[in-house]
Amino acid sequence: MRALVFDGDAQVVEIPMPRPAEGEALIRVLSAGICNTDLELLRGYMGFKGVPGHEFVGLVQECSNPHLQGKRVVGEINCVCHTCQYCQLEMPHHCLNRSVLGIANRPGAFAEFVALPEENLHIVPNSIRDDVAVFAEPTAAAFRITEQISISSDDRIIVLGDGKLGQLVAQVLYLRSKQLICVGKHRWKIELLNKLRIATALVDDPIERGADIVVDATGSYEGLSRALELVRPEGIVVLKTTVTHPTALDLSVPVVNEVRIIGSRCGPFRAALEALALGNVEVRPMISETYELRDGPYALERAAAEDVMKVVLHV
Repeated sequence: MRALVFDGDAQVVEIPMPRPAEGEALIRVLSAGICNTDLELLRGYMGFKGVPGHEFVGLVQECSNPHLQGKRVVGEINCVCHTCQYCQLEMPHHCLNRSVLGIANRPGAFAEFVALPEENLHIVPNSIRDDVAVFAEPTAAAFRITEQISISSDDRIIVLGDGKLGQLVAQVLYLRSKQLICVGKHRWKIELLNKLRIATALVDDPIERGADIVVDATGSYEGLSRALELVRPEGIVVLKTTVTHPTALDLSVPVVNEVRIIGSRCGPFRAALEALALGNVEVRPMISETYELRDGPYALERAAAEDVMKVVLHV
């Protein structure tokens, strides 16, 4: 099969088909989305080599579960052992023996076929288009915040970052509190949120401090420092960013202000698919460009460009 493989540089080459293990399904990939984590992997994050890609929608070709056969699905990216201490504590996303689709020890979805455990798969409603379905994984990551902290309509929220994840976080949290503002660097990006009646500001605009919740989705190592400037004492900072650059931080600030700092990663797919199906989260305006798999290397270049939001690969 054809796949986009990274080994120092990215190339579309022929590689062997996946051989699903017991309990896994073979899925023909229809479309896949390029996200910032993919770009960080190519810059050296986690020493990655192989087939990247973890945001996808596909058709189940082979599986043991007849309910899934032939269905259009998206998939959770953490493949777990069920036996380690964190799996036993019902914390499978932190499984000590996990592989992670397109990120760690498992070939990803920038390929014609991919294998995933059947338990990871979620059937996509017919009302959701393929290019919208590829947003299921990052939308689920945004909903993870609502699992981790209680958000009321009175909470004042600042989302730092106007990129793909920042936009999704802003939309998801706006469902809980309308007292939200998203801060970004690019006027054309924040205008997408303005059309959804979500308040925005540019990074150089004066931003009122003392927010109850600040989410860092900047994709930069400066994001946490800015978040700590904007959150109130005993407030909450949520980190949604993975970066390769090491971060220097004055730890006295969160100590003196008694700020809760919460890391946030993968989230609930059912909530994400429901929001996408109902249109409560609108992702279509975020798609800047689409490419065929054969143009994968160029698609990765474009995904890193300043004038691009989301790039989708059609496989």
